[in-house]
This record gives sequence, C-alpha cells and structure tokens, in this order.
Amino acid sequence: MNDLFVRGWWRARRAPASAIDGREAADPRLRTARRRLFVMAGAFLLCFGVLAARTFDVAVTGAPGTGARSAATAPADSAARADIVDRNGVLLASNLPTHALYIEPGAIAAPEEAIAALGGVLPDLDRDRLVRLAASDRPFAWVRRDITPEQVHAVNRLGIPGLGFKREERRVYPQGRLLAHALGYTDVDNRGLAGFEKTADEELRRRAAAGDGPLALSIDIRVQHALAETLEGAMVAHRAAGAAGIVMDVDSGALLALVSLPTFDPKAPHRSRPDARFNRATLGTYELGSTFKPFTAAMALDMGLARLEDRYDATEPLKVSRFLIRDHHPENRWLTVPEILTHSSNIGAARMAVDVGPERQRAFLKALGMFEPVPLETPERGRPIMPRRWGDLATMTIGFGHGLAVTPLHLVTGFAALVNGGFKVTPTLLKYGARAAAARVISAETSAIMRKLLYLAVAEGTGKKAGIAGYLVGGKTGTAEKAVGGSYRRSSLISNFVGAFPIDRPRYAVLALLDEPKGTPETYGYATAGWTAAPVVGDVISRIGPLLGVPPSTAPDATGEEAALAQADNERGRHASL
Repeated sequence: MNDLFVRGWWRARRAPASAIDGREAADPRLRTARRRLFVMAGAFLLCFGVLAARTFDVAVTGAPGTGARSAATAPADSAARADIVDRNGVLLASNLPTHALYIEPGAIAAPEEAIAALGGVLPDLDRDRLVRLAASDRPFAWVRRDITPEQVHAVNRLGIPGLGFKREERRVYPQGRLLAHALGYTDVDNRGLAGFEKTADEELRRRAAAGDGPLALSIDIRVQHALAETLEGAMVAHRAAGAAGIVMDVDSGALLALVSLPTFDPKAPHRSRPDARFNRATLGTYELGSTFKPFTAAMALDMGLARLEDRYDATEPLKVSRFLIRDHHPENRWLTVPEILTHSSNIGAARMAVDVGPERQRAFLKALGMFEPVPLETPERGRPIMPRRWGDLATMTIGFGHGLAVTPLHLVTGFAALVNGGFKVTPTLLKYGARAAAARVISAETSAIMRKLLYLAVAEGTGKKAGIAGYLVGGKTGTAEKAVGGSYRRSSLISNFVGAFPIDRPRYAVLALLDEPKGTPETYGYATAGWTAAPVVGDVISRIGPLLGVPPSTAPDATGEEAALAQADNERGRHASL
C-alpha cells in the first residue's frame, strides 16, 4: 500500500500541472492526498527546526533540561546585585558571571563510572556522596557551585548524560580583605549576610533591577588603606590581639575609613576564625579609659560647674568606700582643668564628675548617644554596657573612663561633637543620603575651649606622639585594664587614642585602638596609649592629610579661655547651616 502511494505521488509530481489538476478535479482523493503530503512535510520541517535550535542552545550556552527541572535551574534574577564603589568611584564590590554544576540522578546510567570520570576534573569532590546521589530517586542535586570556565569545558568534554550547568552570578571584592568588615559578604545565592551587604541587600537588588548604577559609599579607599596598613604594623609590633580604627568627617559623620583587625577574606568568610570576623570598631564594647575625660571636662564647663582656672585636689589617691582612685603618673598637687587633661589625672576627673553629679552625667552621655547602639548601615552594632547602679562611685569611675563600656564608634562620634562646634553627628557609610538634623549637645563656646584643651593634651601631655609636623592635632589618650571574670587584669590593656585635625578648625577625627598590646624595647616596655595608639594616629594623619587636601597648619592659635571665647561667634556661623 505504501509503495503504491509513493509511486502515485511520484507520477503525480512528474505529470504536467494541467493533468494533475484534471485528475484532482476528477478524483477528490488525489486532492486530499496532496494536501496531507504538504502538511506532513511542514510538520517534519518544524520538528527538525526545533531540535536543531535546542541542540545549538545546549551546546553553546550549557542551558539545563526542559520541563520542571529547567524551571528549577534557570538563571535567577534575584542574584543580580548593584556594584558598590567608594566616594571616588573606585570599585569595591561587583558581580561576575559563573556556573554551577548539578546532577540529575535518574539520567545517569552508570553512576560509579560517571562520578569517577567527573573526579578527574574536580578531584576534591566527595565521590561516595555523589555516587549515592546519582543512584537516588532525587530529581536534582548540586555538585559544585562557582566553577571556572575551564572546568565547565572539561566536564562537557566528558559527555556524561545527567550533568548540567546553571548560570549564576558571584559576588567579588576587588579590594580583597581591606574592607571586609565594612562591606560584609554574601552567600552563594548572593544574599547579604553581614556588613553593608546585609543592611543594603534590598537596595542593591532594587538598583540592579532598575539599572540605577552603583551605590557610592563614604569610604575613601586611599584613607582606608593608610589606616589599615598603619594599624596592622602597630598590631604586629606590639603583638596585640586585635586593633580597630576609624576616620570620620566631624561635620557630616561620613566614615572615610573603618578598620577591624584581624580581618578575613569576604569571598570565603567560613574559612576564617570567628575572631577575625568580629568587628571591633562597631560591635566590640570596651571601657576606653581616659578618652572619656574630655566628656567630663566638657559637661562641667558647659554646665557652668567648672572654669578653666578652677583647681581640684590631686595631692593623694581618692578613697571611695573600699576603693582607691589613683593617678598613673601622679602630680601630687592641685590641678586646673587643663592640667587634668594634660596629665590625664583620674583623681581630678573623678572630682570634677562628682561636681556634675549622677543625673546630669547620665543626661549628658545619653545626649551623646552613649546608651544605645550607634545608628550605622551595618548590622554589627554593639550595645553599651552600663553600671547596674549609677551612684557616686559609678559617676567617678565613668568620669575617667571606667564602668561604662562602649564601642570605638561611640567614642569617635561623641568626640566629633566636642570639636565641631557642639553638634551631635550621625555616622554613615553612604556618600549620598539623608542626614539627620544635628542636635546641639554643648555650646560653641565650650567646643572652642575643648579644642584648646585637646591641643594641649597633645602638645604638652600624654598624646605627644600623635603630634606631627605640618598639622595641629588635638586629642586624648586612653588606657584601660580589661575586665575578665569580674575583675580587672592589669596585664591586659585596651590602648586607644582619638584625635582631630587640624584642631584649630577640625575636619576629620581619627581613632586608633589596640587590644592587649605588649611593650617593646622602643617603648621602654610600656604598652599604654601614649606609646602605642597615639603614634598610629599621628602616622595616619601625616598620610591622609595631603590626600584629603587639608592645608598644613603653620602655628597654633593662642591657648586659653579668652582666645577660645573669641572664636565662639565664628563657630556659630560655621554650623548655622547644619
């Protein structure tokens, strides 16, 4: 029957069109047969076209199979994530296309042989697990995420049915470990897990979907590098357990650098120790010692409870109940307010704090934000640890930096308010964004006085090693014993220094902290802040000042209350727009 049909079709094709038309008119069956032939030929062409297109797609793009498994393994748009750049447009985080290898167990005929061949390309695979997966009834399982193009090519050359690839995007960090704590990291599906990546997860996805371009941070990679390198050198030299550092714009709160050491590789955070992933700058809470004394002086001066010429008895240790408050380098005499800061007197600061009293001290520190986590675009934010009972003893010890544990970010934020004219700032990692209204915490007059006192603490006091040629630096050292098991360990210190430059008209605050530094022959065995943290800040300022376009200072302004008050009007004008 089929032969007859073919011979009839061939004769019909060779016959003249008029003859065929005549036969079709005479016999309707011929007309029907001709139509069916055209339909069948069209169907064959369509099928072959689809198969050819699919073969090309699989061969060239490595696309997965069709049906339910295809939908499950299609490239996910949710992995798209906007780039992150620093304030000058330097790339900090981006996405790169990559592939993930998966297995379809039901499609593998000889699991053991297939997995053995695959192990030749990816030798570190868990072959026993994959053999079990290949022999299971699961529809799909991952073999390896984030494989190289060379590995994709090698696996394809094996020609093993049941293996496929999914196109993905991998987050990469061109600056490596330099910004690990500030940026954070993502998981294999490009979801933010820590740092800015976690806080800004939705915004980064939205920007990628909308094509809005990269998100700019306030970080300056040049400043970040200078701070990290200098801190790491000090950490190694003093065999410290860790370190932290911050550079902040004292007027806007923008963070130009944020460092925590040791650090980690954001591409493989799971390979690092928990200690390395811990953010000492924003999450670690410490009693920071004498860097709190400027707050005590500022509140006493601002409330009219002290004048610069007032003297406080530091002739001998101060006994409170069963506790004795001593000075590290006692002067054994009455000290003025400038001398209390210059010589870093615990006794003088404690007596000044008593004049302020518990309630006013609490109100002032609360206004500076010392009781809550500092708002910042990162989830790693430490909550201050306050005394259970805030009586006279707590007031005294907090007056010189013990009894209240805060983060380095708390300290530099509060310090900025002391030198910027008296306005509390809100720290931020964003170059552009809404700025909170600046609340006044001290008067412009008091801020001007504090700048003079902080300059003296560097020029003539414990912070001398933070002073550098070319810039006027003002700041304060702080050394505190770490509380371990309910008591203080004298051999475990937190040494820190916070300063601002140029102190006659501050633009930037710089903080450096060393966790458990050790003395060296160069420091005569001392591990206190004046020998360890203060030099770090001085070195950092000497490196970043020219980068930031800060003109050098040639000579300090006159010190003293009169000169400070003369500048108060200028300070009001400078901050009127904030």
